[in-house]
Amino acid sequence: MKTFSNIRFKKATARKFQEFSRRFFKTHSEALQTMLDFFFYNEISPKERFGPTARTLENLIKKRFNGMAAIMKEMDKRGITPTRAMMELLFENAPQQNKQQKSLSSNKKDMPIKDDAFFKSAFEAIELQKENTVIKQNLEQLQQQFIGTLEKVEITKSSFGKSKLHLNMKLEEYNQLKASLKTD
Repeated sequence: MKTFSNIRFKKATARKFQEFSRRFFKTHSEALQTMLDFFFYNEISPKERFGPTARTLENLIKKRFNGMAAIMKEMDKRGITPTRAMMELLFENAPQQNKQQKSLSSNKKDMPIKDDAFFKSAFEAIELQKENTVIKQNLEQLQQQFIGTLEKVEITKSSFGKSKLHLNMKLEEYNQLKASLKTD
């Protein structure tokens, strides 16, 4: 047997709840229980905000699309294919670029200059990222060579004096290693 209890609500609140409950649930009890479970399960307070609203997210997405459209137009003009770095720059700097464009909308003559400056700085950033990638790859190769060389080092104990290190490597391997390090 189900037992019921009365709870007092303001009429406007009760009407809103009843409309909501009828739309999504079979009973008012089921609706209220589902809402309570949601808050307890997710350990949140009904009074706290979840972050951006749909309206602010919509504005952010519009700004990103405007930035992407500007980059695509520039790529069409210059015949440039997009790279990963360019796409990352799009999503990092698009809102800032759009703010500049809004403030300069009255001076349409200045916009191409600002766009060129943005793309110039973006291309410089891409080049720096490429150089950084090459340097990291070279560093990894040198580390591997160094580890390989260290693995060939053996400690020889002397009965007189200090222990010594012995490089167990053919002379040809040593010369190749030395030559590769000089060219890098």
